[in-house]
Amino acid sequence: MAKLTKSQIMQTLAEKTGHSKKDVVTILEAITELAYVQVKKSGEFVIPGIGKLVKVHRKERMGRNPATGETIKIPARTVVKFRVAKAAKDAVL
Repeated sequence: MAKLTKSQIMQTLAEKTGHSKKDVVTILEAITELAYVQVKKSGEFVIPGIGKLVKVHRKERMGRNPATGETIKIPARTVVKFRVAKAAKDAVL
């Protein structure tokens, strides 16, 4: 089975919920915007039953340039990670 496109996801959700495709698009865009704001402000955003977005600080570390083999310093940075919920793991695996 091929992966769903954004349009196919919106269409499927519209059919399952009885809402118009336009309403579904608006709701998902609002959820996405809320997720970005919450992760930036509080450091995490939970999507019940699916997982959560978490803002994580990576420490400075040493790495290696694969082309030259030279050791380089990788600076500290903040990244966003997605942690899958146990319920999602159990349902899929």
